[in-house]
Amino acid sequence: MQFKNVKLIYLREMRDQLRDRRTLFLIAVLPLLLYPLLGTSFFQLTQFLQKVEARVLVVGARQLRGADWLPPLIDGDRFALPLFDQPDWHEKIEVLSPRDFPDLANDLRKGKELPTEGKKEQPTPDEVAFDAAAKELLDSGRVEAILVFPNGFEERLVEVRRALVERTAAAGTSFPSPIILYNSPDDKSQVTQLRVLQLLQRWRGEVTEQNLSASNVPVEATTPFELYPRDVAQAQQRQAAVWSKVLPFFVFIWALTGAFYPAVDLCAGEKERGTLETLLTSPALRREIVWGKLLTVMTFSVVTAILNLGSLGLTGKFVIDNLTKAGAFNAIEAMSLPPLPSLLWLAVALIPISALFSALCLACAAFARSTKEGQYYLMPIMLVTMPLMMLPMSPGVELNLGNSFVPVTGMVLLLRSVIEGQYAMAFKFVWPVLGVTLICCLLAIRWAEEQFNRESVLFRESERLELGRWLVHLVRDRQATPSFAQASLCVALILIVQFFVSLSAAAPAEFTFAYLAKMLIVSQLACVFAPAILMTIMLTREPAQTLLLQRTPRWGHLFGVVALALALHPVVVRAAEYIGNLYPIPEATVHAAQQIEGALNSVPDMWGVPGWLIALALMALLPAVCEELAFRGFVLSGFRHVGHKWWAIVLSAVAFGFVHTFLHQKISATMMGVIIGYVAVQTESIWPCILLHTVHNSLQLSVHKAAQIATANPESPLAFLLSGDDPLIYRWPTVALCIAIAAGILWNLHGVRHSRTAEEQLEEARQQQGRRSGVPA
Repeated sequence: MQFKNVKLIYLREMRDQLRDRRTLFLIAVLPLLLYPLLGTSFFQLTQFLQKVEARVLVVGARQLRGADWLPPLIDGDRFALPLFDQPDWHEKIEVLSPRDFPDLANDLRKGKELPTEGKKEQPTPDEVAFDAAAKELLDSGRVEAILVFPNGFEERLVEVRRALVERTAAAGTSFPSPIILYNSPDDKSQVTQLRVLQLLQRWRGEVTEQNLSASNVPVEATTPFELYPRDVAQAQQRQAAVWSKVLPFFVFIWALTGAFYPAVDLCAGEKERGTLETLLTSPALRREIVWGKLLTVMTFSVVTAILNLGSLGLTGKFVIDNLTKAGAFNAIEAMSLPPLPSLLWLAVALIPISALFSALCLACAAFARSTKEGQYYLMPIMLVTMPLMMLPMSPGVELNLGNSFVPVTGMVLLLRSVIEGQYAMAFKFVWPVLGVTLICCLLAIRWAEEQFNRESVLFRESERLELGRWLVHLVRDRQATPSFAQASLCVALILIVQFFVSLSAAAPAEFTFAYLAKMLIVSQLACVFAPAILMTIMLTREPAQTLLLQRTPRWGHLFGVVALALALHPVVVRAAEYIGNLYPIPEATVHAAQQIEGALNSVPDMWGVPGWLIALALMALLPAVCEELAFRGFVLSGFRHVGHKWWAIVLSAVAFGFVHTFLHQKISATMMGVIIGYVAVQTESIWPCILLHTVHNSLQLSVHKAAQIATANPESPLAFLLSGDDPLIYRWPTVALCIAIAAGILWNLHGVRHSRTAEEQLEEARQQQGRRSGVPA
């Protein structure tokens, strides 16, 4: 690859993008205008809310005037001024009485007869009339809330006061209480209800103080001590904690959106303008074209993030300072701009994240037929990246070794630690985060290069979907094996069916083997097996080829996969230990595993078949058959049309891991799925995969029994293989020996000749041509 050509392409694309007024507006002008406009709108909205007045209908207010010792709640047509923490709200809440509504006055006065302990099964005619009148007032907006003091409320207040003065217990356990009626879909009514509730709580506190004073009990007796939390963090540290949660999220979102639209214009836009063919016929290599476009998209991504950050920071600073001066944030410190080191670290982290997002957007844009189609791909990219960016904002999520291996999430957590000044913590995990981010960047760039190397992708024509003709095409023009899209749809259907089955399955009072067996049969046959088999029959012309059933396996392969399963078992057990240390197992998962183990230990003998054999059939054989036919059969056959067997193996393994329930199962299943997928490709038969899967599951179930034997017989060979400290963990010499054996078996499979798909043959021919010409593919 010649960097001179990359530079020429970069300058060409930058020049074309800077000539586009839409791009300049989205990247440079819009960030500078958007946030000041939002700040202006916020001030106008605040002024509008301050002018809004509320009307509250009070029913039964006469009861509050009989006792002269009661502190005032209503003063004329307003609530009492001392009850407001903001005096300006005193004039904005108007108090009305039933006589202000002559047409409904009689029905509204019946509200004093309302029960306060909930609705009766058969309401009285008076209650029905009051409810209808109240609903009419609230729905029409004539009042925002209705406050009702039922009959007997005053007597109850007097009784409580007398009991407190006389040191006796108040009679009765239930008593009438005020009721607030409001209309929850109406925001104004809901806000008014909250304000009235706040006023009543303050008024109740004043009534309590009056009662305590009348009984010669000091008010301080109700609060024997006060709580004074003291924050030892400095103001700069508190502000850094706020910025550390906000800045990485927003900057990465802007980096993603800033990369997407230029990528769509550089790929799908050039397809529509007809300029992509001219660029592809130039002496520049496809890889040089990709890198030139990638640097262009990265430039716009970084510039967009920086401009949005600067505009938001200055606008936010101006808004908060003005609100603080106006007294809106009396208890909150005025935020200052983030410190310069934080902004520098943010700029450094923006480079690899922009490269990752730019490569992803470039690959998706190259796949799109048109600009309109390319814009549709923004939502899937956002759905994938948004949870990764929002996860660090959840409480309790901290930077550790396990989280540092999560793409995007690890970078956000690393930036949080740096902005908060925790440099020792950040330095400890900087290399895992950078390593994972670099690997993701390289994979994304490689994917973008793959898209540009495929003529079928670059020169796809736009087509109008006609549902009827498309369905006829699926059945009439079926291919021998499924397409990549059909395999992806199968995975999606499996996940969706699993989701609804898990929601509909009610947990029993007692977890028995019968319940476990029913759930296993339903989850495997209905969720995994059925979608794959139905799609195989409906969408493929050669079901046997799709499911890898057309070739009889060699005996050597069958014996080899049994030996491979035995050799991999200690490695898998050790890996599970490290996964558990990396991602601590939740108590719910441990409890579920204990329930399953208890149910398996109580399997009864049925039809002359031993219980342990029934458990192996359900836990080992059934999942092996269903999952292998689905993922190493239909899904892997469809994914092999991407043109490279390792992409297909890894993608099918990731899909295989996703269908498992717990996180630790997902990781272990993904790693095991890569090995089984490799076996499927090399042997071209599903039977070795089913056998490998069955033996692996059987060993996982029998390891506890082996541990019991090793513990009971210290001189047995099992005790030599298993660790003495923890019987379930194999010794390191055993693990090393098993790794060598497994590697030898897999290397032996590497030499087996296997058939390739048309896409794989085309890719291999292209690479050989590149090697002969001295140009890297």
